[in-house]
Amino acid sequence: QVQLVESGGDSVQAGGSLRLSCAISGDTSGTNYMAWFHQAPGKEREGVAAIRGVSTYYTASVKGRFTISQDNAKNTVYLQMNLLKPEDTAMYYCAAGRLRITGWPLSASSYTYWGQGTQVTVSS
Repeated sequence: QVQLVESGGDSVQAGGSLRLSCAISGDTSGTNYMAWFHQAPGKEREGVAAIRGVSTYYTASVKGRFTISQDNAKNTVYLQMNLLKPEDTAMYYCAAGRLRITGWPLSASSYTYWGQGTQVTVSS
């Protein structure tokens, strides 16, 4: 089992920045990808960014603004979010999973373990 706890969500104005953290505990030997997803009210959960080693993946709407990183010594994954927009407002979830070669890193169905989420609200 893997436990994930997100933190860092807040209310900010457009153009601002936030850094989300995901603390990882438990047996991660069965996972090879970490990712961040977001879900706005009434919408499906959407992949934002994923990481495996030095490889990173981003959805088009956040490229150039968000950066995913992982500190293995601290067992933590981060999502640095810059130039935030009102449309970034959502609950943000951390996820861990073991993807096959054909798996897509930004698909929710690829992930087994999920955190409880942290709320990000961006006002205009």
